[in-house]
Amino acid sequence: MEQQRQYVGIDLHRRRSVFVRMTPDGTVLERSRVENSAMAFAAEIGKAGPSPEVVLEATLGWYWAADVLAENGAVVHLAHPLGVKAFGYQRVKKDETDAQLLADLLRMGRLPESWIAPPALRELREMVRHRHGLVGARTNAKLQVHAVLAKQGVVVVLSDLFGVAGNLVLDELCLDAPYQARVESMRRLVALHNAEIAALDTAIHRRLADDKAYEALQTIPGVGRTLAAVFVAEIGDITRFQRPGQLASWAGMTPRHHESDTTIRRGRITKQGSRLVRWAAMEAATGPRGPVFLKADYRRLAARRGKMIAKVAAGRKLLTLVFYGMRDGEVRCLAEKTA
Repeated sequence: MEQQRQYVGIDLHRRRSVFVRMTPDGTVLERSRVENSAMAFAAEIGKAGPSPEVVLEATLGWYWAADVLAENGAVVHLAHPLGVKAFGYQRVKKDETDAQLLADLLRMGRLPESWIAPPALRELREMVRHRHGLVGARTNAKLQVHAVLAKQGVVVVLSDLFGVAGNLVLDELCLDAPYQARVESMRRLVALHNAEIAALDTAIHRRLADDKAYEALQTIPGVGRTLAAVFVAEIGDITRFQRPGQLASWAGMTPRHHESDTTIRRGRITKQGSRLVRWAAMEAATGPRGPVFLKADYRRLAARRGKMIAKVAAGRKLLTLVFYGMRDGEVRCLAEKTA
């Protein structure tokens, strides 16, 4: 007699995780709590027979668990936390009930799923996100220098205090000892961040050197190497989306929609998507090198609805170009304009 495929829900935590195995009709076979290790996960999933359907939430540290489960023959599904939350009202929250809910949603075909990026893409994302974090840390260090100078009454007239001319000014400063020490400390951190960011830029570009989508995106005005890498890493497989509107919705750049009977309300954008993609789209669309036609749209809408709404609208239009650039390997509307 052929063994029925089992469904397994996993409530993943930092140290230990809960497994709930059940049959296709919802009968719970076993509940267990195991240590977070590849060996323990492999042994536990081995109890579920061949090719079990396994689901875990997209929470902290899911990468290793998904890889271990897949290597041991499981068909892995990644649950979207916000979608699961809509089903998961509980008066008393327990790890076992969380895992059972995931397995139930999966076997009933109602699981809100997230896409599982392949390991190579996850590595690229790690590099891109790390670079973004370093830039933020560098900006913070620069702002601290400006704050210290303000405390000492030093007026900064340069647009870039950390360029060649700015560094000469900082070299000649004579501040009180504690303030001078803090400025020098922040300058060392800025230099360190500059070196790390430059190294990451080289590594990211080398990894994407033969990527057609990466090259195509750089033909869009305002999209250079850095923003192109963000789009490629964060979006991943563009064939997941059938049209540009789906990409914009995934990125969280479409308005909230609430409908009840004859009443329809639209609110602000959902922001339920990649924060980096939203930032990159708006940065490219409204930056100094952005597309001329998008800037015209931005200025017209900004005068009528405000700068932020205009910025989001321009970013959403730029995502349309990103969609076609990644799908086709070229942005034909831009090619026609330059032909």
